[in-house]
Amino acid sequence: MSGLHLIRHGSIAELQLDNPSKLNAFTVEMLEAVEPACAEIERDAAVQAVVVTAADSKAFCAGADILAWSQLEPWEFARNWVRYGHRIFDRLARLSKPSIAALNGHAFGGGLEFAATADIRVMAPQATLALPEAAVGIVPGWSGTQRLIRLMGEPLVKEMALFGRRISADRAHAAGFVAEISDDPKQTAFEIAEGLTAKSPCSIEVAKYMIHAAAGEDRGAMIEALGAGMIGPTADRGEGVTAFREKRKPNFPGT
Repeated sequence: MSGLHLIRHGSIAELQLDNPSKLNAFTVEMLEAVEPACAEIERDAAVQAVVVTAADSKAFCAGADILAWSQLEPWEFARNWVRYGHRIFDRLARLSKPSIAALNGHAFGGGLEFAATADIRVMAPQATLALPEAAVGIVPGWSGTQRLIRLMGEPLVKEMALFGRRISADRAHAAGFVAEISDDPKQTAFEIAEGLTAKSPCSIEVAKYMIHAAAGEDRGAMIEALGAGMIGPTADRGEGVTAFREKRKPNFPGT
């Protein structure tokens, strides 16, 4: 049991945190389960949307399990925990499929950073957001001072990371970080995901690449993916590949 499950609902994939005894805090095993789940989602053309949820708990995710990282040596903490977790979260943020996070409860530290990887978020009215790392002598490490700045703005991130204040659902919504406040975030998130089934998956994927390029989310890869999509259907590409296979000089038609 990894504590993170990939559940299929037809064209919707649910990525569920499941560590309720620790308020769904991330363990090493949970982090390790994210990358293969993303790869499986990418491979499945039938998946049109991803909904990120958490098992029943008063928290969506309380962050990283302190017992999982507090015994690490400084170099292990920096390299094997912070850098690894950052890479894993980046992988989720850069999914080609649109994603919605359903925040049924509090999202603190790594839990807030995890929610930030989704394209949009739905939040319960009683839930709050926080970056409490300074209370245990560390700093945000999974994009809390990077991606969150782009999504929430510097003042709110400073309020959480420097002053330890919690941000309410209303304030998160007013800041644009949360798309909707709902008494049942999971149901609302699935309703939003269902609405994508009538839309073009190709259009949505390309639009996501364009938006991410503009926002600086893995800009280089997004621009090159769009370029590859443009060159792929050309006669020049076909001629180049054919010439390579036939071991001859290509005669590019320029179309």
